[in-house]
Amino acid sequence: MTVIKLRPYRREDAENLVRYANNPGVTRGVRDSFPSPYTSADAQVWIAQCLEEPAASRQLNRAITLADELIGGIGVIPNGDVFRYSAEVGYWLGEPFWGQGYASDALRQITALAFAQTDLHRLYAGVFAFNQASMRVLEKAGYHREAIHQSAVYKEGQFWDEHLFVKFRG
Repeated sequence: MTVIKLRPYRREDAENLVRYANNPGVTRGVRDSFPSPYTSADAQVWIAQCLEEPAASRQLNRAITLADELIGGIGVIPNGDVFRYSAEVGYWLGEPFWGQGYASDALRQITALAFAQTDLHRLYAGVFAFNQASMRVLEKAGYHREAIHQSAVYKEGQFWDEHLFVKFRG
């Protein structure tokens, strides 16, 4: 039985969103566009954006929940033009919940949802070279390493390789 569940964000998620996202351990593994420090205003803006997504959207943003309380976030962001059947998957999990299989479970769930509700053919995630735990999450969820983009990421004052993981429909 699945312990964690994915659901749309709610306004009342703001407190937990700030509690778990405002953590250097979390922000280290995500893009610099993820706010740090993560404030209540950031949470309100993010939740409002998610609530405004049209029902027919191919973009999927979900709260990762345990006992219906937000513990992280996960999303699928479709590409355009000739890449329109591909989408990037991104996720983060509050530090108290690391190492319990929740991120892999959430990734399996959002992958199934994306392939069931959209016409996407390919999902991918880019992982910074220092984030071995995230690479394990992807592998446990059935993704495989497709490429390594050398020195593609600039984070924490230095260049890092980006490891690209993919999963195809079917």
